[in-house]
Amino acid sequence: MFKKILFGFIFLLTAGLLIFFTVLPTLVEKHKNTVTGIGLLPIENKTRQLHKELVIADLHADSLLWGRDLSKRSDRGMVDFPRMREGNHALQVFSVVTKTPRGLNITRNNNDTDNITLLAIAQRWPWRTYTSLTERALYQAERLHKMSAQSDGQFEIITNRTQLADFLQRRKKRPELSGGLLALEGAQALEGNLENLQKISAAGYRIISPAHFFDTEVGGSAHGWHKGGLTEFGKQWVKKMDRACLIIDLSHASKKVFNEILALTTRPVVVSHTGVKGTCRNNRNLSDAQIKKVAENGGLIGIGFWSVATCGDKPADIARAIKYAVSVAGVEHVALGSDFDGAVALPFDVSAMVQITQALKNKGFTGSEIEARVCKLNCVTAHILIP
Repeated sequence: MFKKILFGFIFLLTAGLLIFFTVLPTLVEKHKNTVTGIGLLPIENKTRQLHKELVIADLHADSLLWGRDLSKRSDRGMVDFPRMREGNHALQVFSVVTKTPRGLNITRNNNDTDNITLLAIAQRWPWRTYTSLTERALYQAERLHKMSAQSDGQFEIITNRTQLADFLQRRKKRPELSGGLLALEGAQALEGNLENLQKISAAGYRIISPAHFFDTEVGGSAHGWHKGGLTEFGKQWVKKMDRACLIIDLSHASKKVFNEILALTTRPVVVSHTGVKGTCRNNRNLSDAQIKKVAENGGLIGIGFWSVATCGDKPADIARAIKYAVSVAGVEHVALGSDFDGAVALPFDVSAMVQITQALKNKGFTGSEIEARVCKLNCVTAHILIP
């Protein structure tokens, strides 16, 4: 009898572990990252031709958080290298999440809890990532480097200005090529140690935000408990970022941190994924005053595709937000910041980026204006990436 009970227990434990490590991560992503197909536009032939001629870039995707091999086409999620090719998507910033709080919201969160640990265990990340946010960042960078190596030369990680120029030149003859930049969503991954910035940079990261959904050692989050300004550590971080020619991302920054970084930094910033209060009023999105400050800094604002950013669920709603941002900042300071694979529902995945091209045309933008916007990532990073 005891042996039967023991055997049954072992069987149930094995089955449970099998589900936890294989089925659960897939189910979680399918639930979190949904492509709705809502409001898709009919695509004109002229739009398709224009789209083929564009060098399309997007400032934010959280695809590395999930357990997919991005070198292979998947039936879940929103971004992988084959779908980037299908969508004529040249450049994607892959942003790495290292910690998010339970009950995540855009109003107020503390840093006492963590959703990512369980996901890391379920996806069989290395042991070192279970207790170290720095190691989580390094591991996700390792994954992208490995997947790049498996892409048969069709995807590469961009780390400097010269490489970017070379990539864009080669892509003129080989439009199937795609590239990516690494970004870090929240300086909590430094674990309060500026020496970790060198490790992060060496792993290929070129863009870092001060905070994500909670306050960090650098300063306050717009969704944090205190929403304070830069700490002394944060001021040193800004100076070190500038010296290293790394790009500061003001997404999720508290108002105080936003203003203090713009006053302190000597380099253009980005707001990689956001909405604008002019079309969607909430504390996740930028005010007109903030938009103007980023433009005055020479920076770049990536307009998000998800409902909190647009107050809508269709491509037309994204184009509406872009049009408003352009009216305030000027076309040279507005780009795309989808938040693909960011635990959001979006109307399309990266293979259907032509939906944005059509939506912008429907809003009255000319081909040259659309080209200026979707090309803007390479134009800006060409000036501010490490030489």
